[in-house]
Amino acid sequence: MPGSDSPALAPPEPELAGQNVVLIGGSAGIGLETARRARAQGADVILTGRRADRLEQAALDVGARRTAAFDVNDEDAVESFFGELSAPIDHVMITAGGPRYGPMLDLDSTQVREGIADHAVLALVVARNALAKMRPGGSLVLMGGTGARRVAPGLGIASAATVALPAFTAALALEIAPVRVNLIAAGFVDTPLSATLLGDRLEERRSELRAKLPIGRVVGPADVAALAVHLMANTALTGATYDIDGGQQFV
Repeated sequence: MPGSDSPALAPPEPELAGQNVVLIGGSAGIGLETARRARAQGADVILTGRRADRLEQAALDVGARRTAAFDVNDEDAVESFFGELSAPIDHVMITAGGPRYGPMLDLDSTQVREGIADHAVLALVVARNALAKMRPGGSLVLMGGTGARRVAPGLGIASAATVALPAFTAALALEIAPVRVNLIAAGFVDTPLSATLLGDRLEERRSELRAKLPIGRVVGPADVAALAVHLMANTALTGATYDIDGGQQFV
């Protein structure tokens, strides 16, 4: 054992020290938890979302540098937001948006286009506007899912969108290199959005997952945030899809 006069080991430097992280959809859930973890790892964070009141509370919660309230589906608003940012950007994470479920034959052509392309179009708009201000080696982190990989009644167009996103991620990573692009594919995550969608069935779903999942517990926002910050910090990772569902897709 080292003697009492051995020099103490210096604590490791925070992984994102001095870096700037933008969370698109950062007022709650996975986005907010990722902001919290990024702050703990030394980053300055900027939160965006639709509702200014929720953003204000979220900013106080995590110590965000600034917030911006706008609809990320409004391309002009996205362009304006990134155009007004003065500091270089290191990382952008997009958690806004969600899958579209339902029988495909019940959807009109516009809904089909949106269901397949929404995430990809959103990522392209963000990348196009953020790229000029991003440092080489920075990253764009996208969100997808694992739940629709198995084709089943009721999933509809969500299965097609789920399969398309990994290939889109890899292609975009090549186009905007040396900025990196990675996709997080999550299963059920216990967020406020999940609570809203499930309502009275939330606790039933939690109990079911605790009993079935190999990890014996429900995946939470902090689990996804830990993966997101690792993808930001590890500069060898790009063009790949990372599953985080506690083994849900296998059971």
